[in-house]
Amino acid sequence: MLTERQLFLFKLLINDYIRSAEPIGSRAISKRDDVQYSSATIRNELADMEELGYLEKPHSSSGRIPSEKGYRFYVDHLLSPVILSRQEMSNIKRAFRDQYDELEKVIQGTADIISDFTHYTSIVLGPELLETKLKHMQIIRLSEDVSVLIIITNTGHVEKRTITLPGGMKAEEIEKLVNIINIRLKGTPLYKITSVIDRELKTVLRQHLSYYKQVIKMLNTSLEYHSSDQVYFGGKTNILSQPEFKDINKVLPLLNVLESREVVHDLLKSVNSQQGIHIKIGQENHLNEIKDCSIITASYSMGDEYLGTVAVIGPTRMTYPKVITLLDIVSKSLSKSLTLRYQGYL
Repeated sequence: MLTERQLFLFKLLINDYIRSAEPIGSRAISKRDDVQYSSATIRNELADMEELGYLEKPHSSSGRIPSEKGYRFYVDHLLSPVILSRQEMSNIKRAFRDQYDELEKVIQGTADIISDFTHYTSIVLGPELLETKLKHMQIIRLSEDVSVLIIITNTGHVEKRTITLPGGMKAEEIEKLVNIINIRLKGTPLYKITSVIDRELKTVLRQHLSYYKQVIKMLNTSLEYHSSDQVYFGGKTNILSQPEFKDINKVLPLLNVLESREVVHDLLKSVNSQQGIHIKIGQENHLNEIKDCSIITASYSMGDEYLGTVAVIGPTRMTYPKVITLLDIVSKSLSKSLTLRYQGYL
């Protein structure tokens, strides 16, 4: 366990390093007005903390920086609450008040808010398919070759997909198709819809539609969902502005990860449904490509029903207090916004 003096010096060092991204030496600390210890005393204390594994030297002649163990100790024991300014709180409230009605745009807007405030890369996992059910479906024919399939879910998500209906399909058959889907499939989880169509609707559609085979094929193709479709980014290239990632050998593996929605989804899925704030530092993420990053996550919900995750990915030298405070506020604001929308108040 660190002594009181070591705790004081460690907190100074880690806060200075987070601000400067430069290794901190004992001489620099001793020049501070709030430090009464000599440079030699500080040097000895820093050496002891390095031996304990809380600090490390990037180079033998450099100052010291926090180790992963040091960051973990910092976020677990030394973080001080941060109060956002009145202007920042006003901007967040206004952003959610002005959000679009479509859930997809609300989620993307949330990712943008987080990246704008933190200057890191933000990720939001949209509602999990297991929790997302069909509420209503509509088909609008725009021309002989082009129609639009509109899907509305129980979470308020509205999605439009361009489809091609059989050329000879009449308007009354399209209406029958829509009615059958809305009667038979309402309340069905989206990930189950294609299997339910194959298992239960083939006979009904064959009785009512001339082109039922083409229609079934179209539905199966247009209603296929993947979990990676629910990954939204904000400020994806913000990571490039961080000093740690000026090295192309460090940034390329990270960018490759961010380009793969499947990898990102799986990376965050392990903490998806856990309540509260969760922080994974460096190699705690179990992915070598992001060993120089930390990921902070918070869940959001609709009422008591878990929906998804908001996250920030940045260097291990990130401003943890402000990011944690922001994610807590944003996740609660998003939960409140979705709950009100679902209840019909917005």
